[in-house]
Amino acid sequence: MNLKAERGAATRDRVLTIATRLFAERGYDDTSIETVLQESGLSRGALYHHYAGKEALFEAVLEATEAAVGVKIVQAVRGLKDPAQSLRAGVLAWIRLAGDPVVQRIVLIDAPSVLGWERWRALEERHSFGMLKSALQATGAVPPEFLDLHAHMLLAAVNESALLVARGGDHATAEAAVEEFLRRLLTHS
Repeated sequence: MNLKAERGAATRDRVLTIATRLFAERGYDDTSIETVLQESGLSRGALYHHYAGKEALFEAVLEATEAAVGVKIVQAVRGLKDPAQSLRAGVLAWIRLAGDPVVQRIVLIDAPSVLGWERWRALEERHSFGMLKSALQATGAVPPEFLDLHAHMLLAAVNESALLVARGGDHATAEAAVEEFLRRLLTHS
């Protein structure tokens, strides 16, 4: 990689790190481009060279956050052979990750409203929803014609559970309830 490309990548990484922190702490609406510029030391032109605007910057932050979550979920299921066990382990890993204020604010709270449901769903299809759908399919618990519907319903239940676990006081009890729900789903389907 040449020096100019390396500097550009370093600038993007630095801006993403700053923007991730600001979006997580303040939310999308209360994070201004001016604050990102001030904290990064970039000019408006330099920032817009890398990101078309605040929404594009948020989408890049979301993509990076989703990718990091995906890596951690894959690590949580590595080595598991039973598809149902893998699904449970992956979902429980997601629930624990959703307790992270960065993941919670960026992925679960702001992303749907900032990007709109269709764009957010397309991004989710490439990341967590796609992983969930594949894991659910591998269990064989759902007939193929109902896979998409059940995956959406499971994702909604899991995301709501993740928010409850993240915001509740008794994480262990909430996680156990989610695990029991998944056990029943996969046993009684």
